[in-house]
Amino acid sequence: MYQTRAAVFVHCVWATWDRLPLLTSEIESRVHHAIGAKVVELGAEVIALGGIEDHLHLLVRLPPALALAELVRQAKGASAHLVTHELTPGEAFKWQGGYAAFSVSPRHVREVSDYIARQREHHASNSRAVQWEAKLLNSPQSAQADFAASASEPPAATSVGGPPRPQGRTPHDR
Repeated sequence: MYQTRAAVFVHCVWATWDRLPLLTSEIESRVHHAIGAKVVELGAEVIALGGIEDHLHLLVRLPPALALAELVRQAKGASAHLVTHELTPGEAFKWQGGYAAFSVSPRHVREVSDYIARQREHHASNSRAVQWEAKLLNSPQSAQADFAASASEPPAATSVGGPPRPQGRTPHDR
């Protein structure tokens, strides 16, 4: 092949320090803008960006030469710098050190994007996906154990890949 082609979609989730409600309505849009600008600067494409006061979801199309860890590190750094130096100097703002990331099949990008856009609604209803999401952010080992022990489609598939996939081939399979 003469050109490198990749369709790598990743759903990232990270939380504020101690899951404190630091992403207030006063700063949320500017924080999202800073993250989006950094992601684009790094050569990735923002598909969806959203969250609530204590965590953030980012769905990106990752270019072949950019490491996911570098993208998250720089996005978190740029947004934290904006908050601590421009938006609310003197006030504490910090992201947790880790993050969660899930690959997303191209055919599920729209569903994941919709899930991210409706974060407030999901959290208001305390859906099963939100419960698993909270467990993942607070105790990744426990959430992964639940995932592995589940005989059915895990709640993570709802939060990451939309509704359970039908068995067998679908018109979208090629």
